[in-house]
Amino acid sequence: MTALIVTGTDTEIGKTVFSAGLVQALGGTYWKPVQSGIEAETDSQIVARLSGRPALPEGYLLQLPASPHLSAEAEGVEIDPDTLTLPETDTVLVAEGAGGLMVPLNRRVLYLDLFARWGAPVILCARTRLGTINHTLLSLRALREAGCPVVGVAFVGEAEPQVEQTIVDFGKVAHLGRLPMIDPLTPETLAQAFAAHIDCDTIRKALTR
Repeated sequence: MTALIVTGTDTEIGKTVFSAGLVQALGGTYWKPVQSGIEAETDSQIVARLSGRPALPEGYLLQLPASPHLSAEAEGVEIDPDTLTLPETDTVLVAEGAGGLMVPLNRRVLYLDLFARWGAPVILCARTRLGTINHTLLSLRALREAGCPVVGVAFVGEAEPQVEQTIVDFGKVAHLGRLPMIDPLTPETLAQAFAAHIDCDTIRKALTR
């Protein structure tokens, strides 16, 4: 079984749409360890709809749209990281985190700790808006200090070439491309945008190391 982790510098930056495009491009399987907040669709349902690929059941499905540890506490439970091992699949597994790296799973363990335990290659999604240099470089430093292998940074949003290059230079990291805003967002338009803008060759190579 081969796996990739998709995480982000913050919440609501487009990593679920990126994950859907990645699952679609790699013919993979999606997994969301913890879904906190259930609205019209879960992230698993969004990815399955946009990618046409399978999504595994969440490890924890929590109602409150908040940090996972708070969502769990609201339901009187505690997330046990030992139950969140990477599932075995016949395809590439794409596991998507929630929010950023320093999001708590419980009162002792962060998502970053879980990623370090898994040891799978990490793709960091970053928005291109103001503030992204700081957030992205901090996230890269945290990943490396935790011993997580970093595939590169995938940007989401309008083109900001100087900002993107600054992150690549200071972060000493691969630029995996930039996924633009897609309207309308359909399986077809997502596949076209992903093929045109994302460096899937570099991502595939990371799976063979």
